[in-house]
Amino acid sequence: MPLKSAFPPDTVFVDDEGRGKKYALRKGITAATTEYVWLLDDDVQVPVDPMVDTTDADMLILPLKMTEGNGSLHERLQQTEYAAIQTLTMLAADRGRAVMCSGANLIVRRARWIESWHDLHPDILSGDDMFLLESFKRRGLRIKAICAASCIATVEPSHSLRGLLRQRMRWAGKAPHYTDRDILRCGTMVVIANLLSVVCPLLWPFKFIAELRLLRHGRQRYHLIDYYSPWVALLLSVLYPWYMLLCLAGGLLRKQW
Repeated sequence: MPLKSAFPPDTVFVDDEGRGKKYALRKGITAATTEYVWLLDDDVQVPVDPMVDTTDADMLILPLKMTEGNGSLHERLQQTEYAAIQTLTMLAADRGRAVMCSGANLIVRRARWIESWHDLHPDILSGDDMFLLESFKRRGLRIKAICAASCIATVEPSHSLRGLLRQRMRWAGKAPHYTDRDILRCGTMVVIANLLSVVCPLLWPFKFIAELRLLRHGRQRYHLIDYYSPWVALLLSVLYPWYMLLCLAGGLLRKQW
């Protein structure tokens, strides 16, 4: 399935009529005539003409990478965190236990998306991609990760700490609505590992070694990070438990995102 890097001449842009992203997605996907739809965020740089075999999958999780930006420490930390998240996403999907996906770069079989519409929590403003993943797994549909470098879409780092925290809190705010065992188990393990590294600092080196291995895997196999520094990874590992707890608390305490 060839994907194009620019909108074709017959592209139809959907008006959400002030009813939000999920309504616009449903309206656009229902109106489409292709077997598959390629979901992208409007702020990503899309892959240039990759070839993707969709014949044996209902969902294809495509890779995302954060761009270099201006090289500030703030952005280096974001790139390192994002690479770790995306590497975990691809690894879990490769092993048949998908725990994350992103609607910023995702291919789905159109008919299956429509069948899953009522599972996407239309009452919640965002999170359509993760709720879609849960629905597909619950129904036993085929989910596949595409790891080719030619399929990578790129996103820009947040230019402000406030913007970054709001995004992460929005992600965390969906946690109470998840029901998939793999997703819940993965999230619980991440929280416990970070809490233990604070409560018992002697365990922190083991967490850091695991994080380094994950980042190296993301760079070597999935090409998800261009710049890689053990020192930035070290600083992120020290700060992350507090950052994670702040985002988790903020996401859970706020009623709506």
